[in-house]
Amino acid sequence: MFKNQVAVITGGSSGIGKALAFAFLRTGAKVAICGRNKETLDALKNQPGTDNLFTFIADVSKEEDCKAFIDASLQRFGQINILVNNAGMSMRALFKDADLKVLKTLIDVNFWGTVYCTKFALPAILATKGTVVGISSIAGYRGLPARTGYSASKFAMQGFLEALRTENLHTGVNVMWVCPGFTESNIRNTALDQHGQSQKETPLDESKLMTAAEVARHTLTAIAKRKRQLVLTRTGKLAVLLNRFMPGLADKMVFNVFRKEPDSPLK
Repeated sequence: MFKNQVAVITGGSSGIGKALAFAFLRTGAKVAICGRNKETLDALKNQPGTDNLFTFIADVSKEEDCKAFIDASLQRFGQINILVNNAGMSMRALFKDADLKVLKTLIDVNFWGTVYCTKFALPAILATKGTVVGISSIAGYRGLPARTGYSASKFAMQGFLEALRTENLHTGVNVMWVCPGFTESNIRNTALDQHGQSQKETPLDESKLMTAAEVARHTLTAIAKRKRQLVLTRTGKLAVLLNRFMPGLADKMVFNVFRKEPDSPLK
């Protein structure tokens, strides 16, 4: 499906990003990923089937790191067919309690990381008439309580990508976003608390969620079909639908769902 194409993925060392990297590799694609942890990236290189995997240490909240990652990927593979803006962080704290640095951190990673990497990769993607992907969230359609910064960053990401898609309606470039819904992932373990520290635990039973591998499989199919958007899981689709047609009911249902989380900050 993607044989000899080049897929560049941010935040590719764990979770959905890692699953996407290996899914692309299995199709015969060449893959470049970035992450902040050298040891984790090195460990991936030692796994079977990674001859066409290029790893790079980068913090996507830093413009210079994003440029260096894209430049290094082009130097290694010579082209970019697909950019997947996957790197992201979450949070769990009420806005009234949260330090503003928490929201700034999420915007810097989730939104500006997407903007930076897309800016530097776009000329190469225009040349291949390729695809720009944003791994967003249901929080990009529906604001989630105790996730104000996360929701804001995903709304911003989707607005940016929708505008970019419209700009490129006749260039041959496809722009799309993926909203996985609740997915088995490390993002909740690394979510920031009100002070900006990693909470190091998840409020959900991860074993009951869609796996990262499933998300990757659906995402590759959507990229191949050059879809506009992909919303996954029954709960995710219902949330988007209800918020569109019955927003008042959605308010109540979302509040009640998140209030039932273990140690929920909602009362």
